[in-house]
Amino acid sequence: MAMLTLLAIPAAAEKIPLKDISTYLNGLTTAEAEFTQINSDGSISTGTLFIQRPGRARFEYNPPDKNLVLAGGGQVAIFDAKSNQPPEQYPLARTPLSIILAENVDLARAKMVVGHTIDGNTTRVRAQDPEHPEYGSIEMVFTAGPTELRQWIIRDDSGAETTVILGEMKKGGKLAASLFNISYATRQRK
Repeated sequence: MAMLTLLAIPAAAEKIPLKDISTYLNGLTTAEAEFTQINSDGSISTGTLFIQRPGRARFEYNPPDKNLVLAGGGQVAIFDAKSNQPPEQYPLARTPLSIILAENVDLARAKMVVGHTIDGNTTRVRAQDPEHPEYGSIEMVFTAGPTELRQWIIRDDSGAETTVILGEMKKGGKLAASLFNISYATRQRK
């Protein structure tokens, strides 16, 4: 009877090891996914995310939102559709997004991971630049079997949070280099 009771209880999900998550991220060369973004002010945006590792990402927002965020050439550019100014730019290395886009993701690096927990069926990994924790952190949420990145929460240096929830990711394939070219996007948006 005790054996039948054990079989009726669903197996608890196991925490995905950091080594497996690093391997998954390093194997993610190109990807495309719909996303929902919950901004720090509570507003919600949707769009399409394109990733080409290492170092490149594009957040293309759905109309009526005409904003654009690009990571490429070691920079992150934020194009504000309401502004006539050039995009705001920051070094990619100064943003928590650099952890996902790094050429070689190694979450086992000393002091990089500041949280590694299991929450129901998801594994949560909170990471930061160990040399510059003041740049903020990224909390990534993964499901297992196979390992998949489902969302992340970026906490910036002021403590503001932005959550990005990913739809089904299409991996592989070729993405045009122009998708991640900040200069090209600046010319196109004039």
